[in-house]
Amino acid sequence: MKFGANLQTIITPEWRSQYVEYEDLKEVIYQYQEELSNLEGVPEEYQRMLTSLEESFFAKCDGQLSKVNNFYCEKLAEATRKHAILNEQFESHKDHILAFDDSNKSVKMGTITSRVGTLVKPSMFLKKEKLRMKTVKEIKFAFSEFYLSLILLQNFKELNFTAFRKILKKHDKVLNTERGEEWRRDYVETSPFYTDTYIREYIKETEETYIGLEGGDRTKAMKRLRVPPLSEKTQYPKNTVLKVGFYFGMCLILLCVFVWGLLYIEPRVDIVELFHFYRTGFVVSGFLSLLGLNILAWRKYGVNHVLIFELNPRDHLSHQHLFEISGALGFLWTLSMVTYVYSHLEFKVFPFTYSPGLLYVTYFVFLFNPFPCLFHKARKWLLYRMWRLFACGFYQVEFADFWLADQLNSLVVLFTDFEFIVCFYSLHSESFTSLTEKSTKSSAVDYCAHYSIAVSAISHAYPAWIRFVQCLRRYYDTRKGYPHLVNAGKYSTNLFKNAFKAFYLYHKQSTGQKQSVYFVLWIATQFISTVYSFAWDIKMDWGFLSDNAGENRFLREEIIYLNKYFYYAAVVENFVIRFSWVVVTIIDQTLGGSISLGAKHIAVILEMFRRFVWNFFRLENEHVNNVGEFRAVRDISITPFQTDDQRQQDMMIDESDGAESAIFDFDGKHHKRVNLGRMARGTSRVGMMKSNSADPRWENYDID
Repeated sequence: MKFGANLQTIITPEWRSQYVEYEDLKEVIYQYQEELSNLEGVPEEYQRMLTSLEESFFAKCDGQLSKVNNFYCEKLAEATRKHAILNEQFESHKDHILAFDDSNKSVKMGTITSRVGTLVKPSMFLKKEKLRMKTVKEIKFAFSEFYLSLILLQNFKELNFTAFRKILKKHDKVLNTERGEEWRRDYVETSPFYTDTYIREYIKETEETYIGLEGGDRTKAMKRLRVPPLSEKTQYPKNTVLKVGFYFGMCLILLCVFVWGLLYIEPRVDIVELFHFYRTGFVVSGFLSLLGLNILAWRKYGVNHVLIFELNPRDHLSHQHLFEISGALGFLWTLSMVTYVYSHLEFKVFPFTYSPGLLYVTYFVFLFNPFPCLFHKARKWLLYRMWRLFACGFYQVEFADFWLADQLNSLVVLFTDFEFIVCFYSLHSESFTSLTEKSTKSSAVDYCAHYSIAVSAISHAYPAWIRFVQCLRRYYDTRKGYPHLVNAGKYSTNLFKNAFKAFYLYHKQSTGQKQSVYFVLWIATQFISTVYSFAWDIKMDWGFLSDNAGENRFLREEIIYLNKYFYYAAVVENFVIRFSWVVVTIIDQTLGGSISLGAKHIAVILEMFRRFVWNFFRLENEHVNNVGEFRAVRDISITPFQTDDQRQQDMMIDESDGAESAIFDFDGKHHKRVNLGRMARGTSRVGMMKSNSADPRWENYDID
C-alpha cells in the first residue's frame, strides 16, 4: 500500500494544510533526479549540483518541519488548557457524583485518580437524596470529546513523522546518498513535535479518569472512548449491502407490477388521488437517498459532517445506512401502491383506502419505536432535533437545528400532505358519519385537497416560521443584527407570500376571478422572496462572490470539490429551480386541472433536488470555516469558558517568550513549566522532552 496515495484519506481534514506536503517534496526529488541524470558523466559537476540541490531540498524540509512544530505546539497548549479546565470542572462537580450500593439501583463510582490536580477519593463523593445524572453525563461527554482531540493530535504527530521518514528515505534512495537519514536524526528526531511525551500522559490520565467514571470497568470505559483508526476503512455490517440491494431490487420489481396494474386493471385508478395519497412516501424515501449521496460525497472529499452536525464520531449513520433506510421505506411505499391498485379488483382483500393509511402508520411506528432497535440512536437524535424545532425560540440554535429547518422548507409538502391524510381518514371515521354518507371517496379527496385555505397557508408557512424564530433567537443570543436580522427578513417574505396567496385563493373562491390585487401582491412577494433567497444562498450559505476568490472567479478562495464548473452549474441550477414557480403559475392560470397538479408535483421533485445540491456547498462552506479555525472536535465544557480566559491565552502565545503552560505535577503541589514558544522554535536543537519511538502502524506503507 502506497503511503502517499493514502495520506490524504487518513489525515484530519480541518488540519490538512498543517501536514507535511509529502507529494510536493516527492515531485521535487524526481525533478532533482532528472537534472542530475544529465551530469552523470561529469563527477565534479554532478557532486556540485547534488550539494546545491540537497541544500535547497533540506531548506524546504526545514520549512515543513517548522510548520508542523508550530502547529503541534499550538495544539499542545490548547490541550493543556483544556486538560486543566476539565479537571477543575470535574473537581467543582464532584459533589454531584455519588457512590451508592448496587442494591439501591444507583451509580457506583470507583476511585477516580486525577494525575493532574488532586487525588479524588470515594470519601469525597457525598451522598445526597437526588442523583445529578445530567452532570455525570456532561462530564463523561466532555472527557470523551477531549480524548478524541488528543488522539487526533497524536495521529497528527505520528503521520508527520512517518511522512518525514518516508520522504527522506526516498531522497537517499533516489539520489544515492545518506544525508537524508542524517538530517532526520539531527532535526526531525530532536524536534518538539516528535520528542513530546505530554500528549501520551494526557491520554493516559484521561483514560484513568474515564475508567473511574464508569465505576472502574476498564473494558466498558475503553469501548466508549474508542476512536476508529483513521487508516482503516469504515466497516459496515456484512448484510447492509445485501439489504440495500434487496430493497431497491424489490422496489424496481414492485414498480413494474404497479405500472402494469395501473394500465390494465379496471376500474382505472384516479391518478390525482394516487398523487395525493403517495406523494409523501416518495418524498421521504427519495430525500433519504439523496442525503445518503450527500454523505458519500462529504466523506470522499473530506467534509467533516460528523463534526458539523455534532454527531458521535464513534457511532453515527453512514451513507449505506441511509440507503438501507431509504430502500426499506421505498419497498413499503411501492408495496402499498401495488395493494392500492390491485384492491380495486372485485376479489379485493380489504378496501383500497386502507393501504396508504397502513403505510403511514408503519412510518410513524418506525420513527417513534421506543425499543433499542432499528437505528434507535439515530431516531432519538432526529426526534430530539424535531422537538427543538417545535420549541424554537426556547433553545439556543445549533447548526443541526437550522440545517434541519432549512430541509423542511424544501419538504413543506410533507406538512400539506399530512394535513390531507388527517382530513381524509377523519371523514371515513365514525365521528364524521353524516359527512361520509353524503360523500363518495372521490368527493372526500376533493374536499380534503381544498377544504381550508387557512390551514393550507399555515402548513406552507410553518417551516419558514421556524427559521424566522430561529434567526430572532440567534440575534437575541449574539446581539448581531447582521446577519441574523437580515436572515429573518428573508423568511418574513415567505410568510407574507403565503398570506397573500391565501387572500388571493379566498378571493378567487368567492368571486371566480383569477386576477385581482391579491394576485399581484402574491406574485410580487413571491418574486422578492425568490430573489432574496437566491442571493442569500449564493453569498451567505455558500460563501461565493468572495473578494479574495483569486483564480476561483466569483466563488471563494478555497474550494474542496475538484471541478470549478460544478460550482457554476450549481448556481445556474439554483436560479432555474428557484424561479420554476413562474412556469407552474402560468400553467395553473392557463391550463389548470390535472396538468397544473402534475406541474406542482414536478416542482416538488425539483425543489428536493435543489436542496440536495444546496447541501453540498452549505456543508463545504461550514467545513472551510472550521478549517480556518483548525477546529476538528467539539469544545465541550461543563461550565462556560470565559472570554477573558481566551484573551489571556492569546496574549500568552503572542508574548516574545512564547506560551508558557503551567502543568501540575502529580502531587498537585508543585508545577513544572514548559516554554512552548521555545519548543516551536527549537527545530535544530536537541528536544527537552523524552523521545518517542515511531508508531509501527505506518510500517506497512511502502515508499512510493
